[in-house]
Amino acid sequence: MPRATFRERVRYWFDNTMSKGTVSLIGWLAVVSVGLIAVVTGLTLWLAPEEPDGVSGAGQVLWIALMHALTPSKVASDKGSLAYMTVMFAGSLGGIFIVSMLVGLLSNGLKQKVDRLRRGRSRIVESGHTVVVGWSDQVFTIIAELVKAHAGRPGSVIAVLAERDKLAMEDDIREHVGDLGRTRLVCRTGRPTEPRDLALMNLATARSVVVLSPDGEDPDAHVIKTLLALAKRAGVHPPVVAALASGRNIAAARLAGGRDVHLVDSDDTASRLIVQSSRQSGMSVVCMDLLNFDGGEIYLRADAALEGRTYGEALHAYETAAVIGLRRPDGVVLNPSMDTVIKDADQVILIADDEAAIRPAAGEPAIAEAAIAATERSGLEAESTLLLNWNGRAEQIIRYLDGYVAPGSVLEVAADHPKAGTGLEGLGNLTVNVKEYDTTDRYALEALGVGLYQHVIVLSDDRYSPHHADTRTLMTLLQLRDMQSDTGEHYSIVSEMHDEGNRALAEVTEADDIVISDTVIGLLLAQLAQNRHLADVFGYLFDSRGSEIYPRPAASYVRPGTEVSFSTVVEAARRRGETAIGYRNATGRNTPPHYGIVLNPAKSDKIVLTQRDSVIVLAER
Repeated sequence: MPRATFRERVRYWFDNTMSKGTVSLIGWLAVVSVGLIAVVTGLTLWLAPEEPDGVSGAGQVLWIALMHALTPSKVASDKGSLAYMTVMFAGSLGGIFIVSMLVGLLSNGLKQKVDRLRRGRSRIVESGHTVVVGWSDQVFTIIAELVKAHAGRPGSVIAVLAERDKLAMEDDIREHVGDLGRTRLVCRTGRPTEPRDLALMNLATARSVVVLSPDGEDPDAHVIKTLLALAKRAGVHPPVVAALASGRNIAAARLAGGRDVHLVDSDDTASRLIVQSSRQSGMSVVCMDLLNFDGGEIYLRADAALEGRTYGEALHAYETAAVIGLRRPDGVVLNPSMDTVIKDADQVILIADDEAAIRPAAGEPAIAEAAIAATERSGLEAESTLLLNWNGRAEQIIRYLDGYVAPGSVLEVAADHPKAGTGLEGLGNLTVNVKEYDTTDRYALEALGVGLYQHVIVLSDDRYSPHHADTRTLMTLLQLRDMQSDTGEHYSIVSEMHDEGNRALAEVTEADDIVISDTVIGLLLAQLAQNRHLADVFGYLFDSRGSEIYPRPAASYVRPGTEVSFSTVVEAARRRGETAIGYRNATGRNTPPHYGIVLNPAKSDKIVLTQRDSVIVLAER
């Protein structure tokens, strides 16, 4: 191969210096400027040594040449010989090009610097902040809930890292979330999978990290890669909470994230909530109230005053909080046996409006013995459920439903989806029948005989975009509610949607059980970001094994129409081996946003429950 020529080497060297950026270009411009001034000075001293008048010496001529190069307009006031004027005109002409290039370079360099600052590339110097990594619609729910949780904490900071423009992220968040109160928002532009970009978030001093599952194809791959980047970084590792779209990737994500990561299976959590809500009207409202930071929240509390007492006795220990279980060294148990003794290593699990508002009860509870009803608990009976539409989590929903219902129960699937009814081998309690119907068609719904079913589940059809699928779900809900109004039939309806904004529209249909999958996962991630020990509590609540939340007839606990304190309701439930956490007023069952549900009332509150009202309890099936 021939050796490079001198010209090629010089050109290569010149190209390398030019590629070093604005500073290098300004350097070359300075060299050209010095050369131009030197040439103009030399020509002036040679061709017009006596000009201009009053000037003597090379230094003064050099200064005049410099001024003409930097201020080309000076040539207009020059006087002298043709040679002198020609040299100064040439110097001024060269100065025009040099100054123009200098202004352009400085402008471009400053623009690049401002753009870099605008993207947010400086390292965060906060401590105790919550870091959100990635971007999806869940980010608005998470930030809104963290703002509520931090309302009483001055100086709290939420930091977001995503592959979006910094200002665009801040504008979107403020548009969707609104006033951030005392919480400061810090956004940085970067790739969550790049260790260099993660270093901007000062993770060593962060309180917790939330990894979001991005929109688009194969989102779990992005989450796992981000978890790898977080795990491989040096220094202190804060607790990490991450959401996965599919449970099949849990093992890989756990291996990638290590022991400091807690994983949320989005499909599994949404499926469990849909199933529980379909069987117990109002269940989704109760769960949403427990997941958000607006009303009743779940707290873990070590209380030495309860040591040695039984769980049944602890149910009356707080005036403004509802005890629902115990966190023991070997795990969480909700609604344990009433004679379970609380030990010094145990924490009680409470529902309270605020941790600071938890107040012990004063004295013995006021219990109206005569008002407590003595009824036996009824056993499970076979049920009929109608499932409208089909999507990727339908099989999982049916298998969870199979674990809840009594043997001999029937599930009718009505959908025109090509995969409807597939993959359902091995069910133990359910008999599944599949029919092809357009679920938005009123005549098709009437032909199904919806009034024959106790429960109806309306899924989001995954063949359509989220917006279009929600529109079809709303059409189906309107048809079902209108049919109920015409026939006077009653059956529970639970529907699945994508956009929280459609909940307000769906309220027109009086549908109290609406599961917004992204919102549920966002709320759960926000709770775990605040206290990851709550993961076991929510996992227990959403599991078909053990105790779950049930709205049960109030007449099974207290005599209808009798004024009692809520302590009496708690005691009635305790005698049945159950934990009462609230009640539902039937007159408000169609009134949003709580649909008649009252969680964690004060023990001394006086209430009158009717035959149509319900008591919300934690109980075995």
